[in-house]
Amino acid sequence: MDVPTSDSSTELTCREFVEIVTAYLDDALPAEDRVRFEEHMKTCVGCDTFFDQIKETVQLVGRLDEMSISPEAQQVLLGEFRNWKDGD
Repeated sequence: MDVPTSDSSTELTCREFVEIVTAYLDDALPAEDRVRFEEHMKTCVGCDTFFDQIKETVQLVGRLDEMSISPEAQQVLLGEFRNWKDGD
């Protein structure tokens, strides 16, 4: 998995943090990027909060199966995801 990171000698930006949060949770970051990620999270309240929200979402979604969500809710969620991706 290619993980978009910058020079390991520089601080991580919030944008980079958001881009690699999944790789961090999957334990797929090189050690130096993992350290940069954790250091950024210690000093950035917004990214710390974002990380907690992502972790909680992964835990909740991990317990969902296809039958536990109505077709209507699936369509709403998929529509929101598409709108979010298109707005990027």
